[in-house]
Amino acid sequence: MPTTEPVPERVPAPGAARFPVVDPATGEAFDEAPDQQPDELDAVVGRARRAWSVWRADPAARSTALRAAAEAVEAAGEGLARSLTREQGKPLAESYAEVARTAARLRYFAGLAPRTRPIDDGRPVRSEVRWRSLGPVAAIVPWNFPLQLAAAKFAPALAAGNTVVLKPSPFTPLATRMLGSVLASVLPEDVLTVVTGREPLGARLASHPGIRHVTFTGSVSTGRMVARAAADSLARVTLELGGNDAAVLLDDVDVERIADRLFWAAFRNCGQVCMAVKRLYVPARLHADVVEALAQRAKTVTVGPGLDPATELGPVNNAPQLARVEQLTRRALADGARAAAGGHRQDGPGYFFAPTVLVGVPPDSPVVTGEQFGPVLPVLPYRSLDEAVEAANGTGFGLGGSVWGTDLDRAGAVAERLDCGTAWVNHHAELSLAQPFAGVKDSGVGVAGGPWGLYGNLRPFVVHRPPEA
Repeated sequence: MPTTEPVPERVPAPGAARFPVVDPATGEAFDEAPDQQPDELDAVVGRARRAWSVWRADPAARSTALRAAAEAVEAAGEGLARSLTREQGKPLAESYAEVARTAARLRYFAGLAPRTRPIDDGRPVRSEVRWRSLGPVAAIVPWNFPLQLAAAKFAPALAAGNTVVLKPSPFTPLATRMLGSVLASVLPEDVLTVVTGREPLGARLASHPGIRHVTFTGSVSTGRMVARAAADSLARVTLELGGNDAAVLLDDVDVERIADRLFWAAFRNCGQVCMAVKRLYVPARLHADVVEALAQRAKTVTVGPGLDPATELGPVNNAPQLARVEQLTRRALADGARAAAGGHRQDGPGYFFAPTVLVGVPPDSPVVTGEQFGPVLPVLPYRSLDEAVEAANGTGFGLGGSVWGTDLDRAGAVAERLDCGTAWVNHHAELSLAQPFAGVKDSGVGVAGGPWGLYGNLRPFVVHRPPEA
C-alpha cells in the first residue's frame, strides 16, 4: 500500500488567499501559509472518504505504512525541527524532541491492532465482538505542540483504519504542512490531508457532515463550540481542553533536591503545556524556601530566540496569548500579589515575558483559578493538608496534578485524593505512549493514548453465528 516515490502536496492555485506566519522571537511575519476556505472542505473530505474504502481494508499494509512514516519523519527531522522552532518559538532541542516523539507515536500505533473478543453469555450462540473504523476523522491541533499533538490524533486514527483531515493552528501551520508533505511520500493519497486557514475553517471542519470523529485540543470555550458543531452530524468527539494542574508539596519535601524538576514542570515550553504545573501549594513553613529556590532559577534561566543554542526558554507563541499572560499578571499584582521574579514583559522585539514567580496571590485571583498558559507560577502557602487538597481540587479543571514528598506512601495516598485524570508523585507531566490520557470536569471528554486511543477510533461490530454442528 505505501508508495515509494515522494508525492508532492497539493499546492494552492495561483492567486489563492494566504495569511502571514509570525516568528514569536521577533514579532514579525517571516512566511505565509494557504488560507483555505470552508467551501474547499467538501472536496477534501470527499477524497478522504474515498481513500478510506481502501485504507481500512488491509491492516498489515497500514502497519507497514505507519512504520515507513515514522522513518520518513526521522529522516526529515532537521527541517521539521527548525521550521517548528521558527514559528512556535521553543528551543531547537525541544523541537527535535517533539519530532522524535512524533515518529515514536507512529511506530507505537503501527504495532497495535484491535482484538476480536468472544462473548460467553451462556447462550447456544457463537458471538464475537470485532472492530471497524469510523471513516474520515477531523484532527484540530493547537500551537503549543503542533507536531506531537497532531501525531497523538492521526497515528491512532490511521492505525484503526480511518483517514484524517488535519488542521493546525493558524499560528503554527508551516511545520505541520511540511509533516504532511513528508508523510505523503509513504502514505496512500488522501489518507492524511493537511488543511490550513483561519476561522471559520476549523468550525466548518468540525461540523462537516462527512466527518465521523472530531478530535480537538484547545480551550474549554472552543471545545464546547466544537462539541456543538459535531452534534449536528452525531460525530464522535474527543476533547482535550487544557488544565490548571496543581502541585502539592508535603512538609517532608527536600526543597533543593526537587527545585529544578519543579521549575521545569511549570516553565517548560514557556509554560505553554496543558499539563504544566500552574499552581503550587506549599506548607507555610517552607513557603519562603520554595519561593527563593524557584525565583533564583527564574532569574538565571536563559531566555531568548529558540534558534539560539544558548536559549533555555523561548517566547510566548503569539500576541494574543502574551496579552493574556500580561493581563493576568497585572491583575494579580493589582490585587496585592508580589513578583518574587519577573512580573513583566521583557524589553525588545518578540513576545517575551520574564519567567515569573508570584507570592501573596489571592486564592480567587484568575491566575490561580484559570489557566494562564504562560511563564507565570503562583506559589500559595497552606496550613493543613486538607486545605491544600481542597484548594487543588477547587477549580473547574481536572487534567493532572502532583504530590511531592520524601515519604512515597504518604505522597501516593495524597495523590489518590486529587480529582484529575493523571496524578504523579515527585514528578509531573511525564507520559508514556502506552498509558491513557484523559481529564475530568472541564478538562475534556474521551481518552487518548495507548490502546484506549486506538479503540477510541473504532466502533464495535458484533457477529452472531449458530454453534457448530
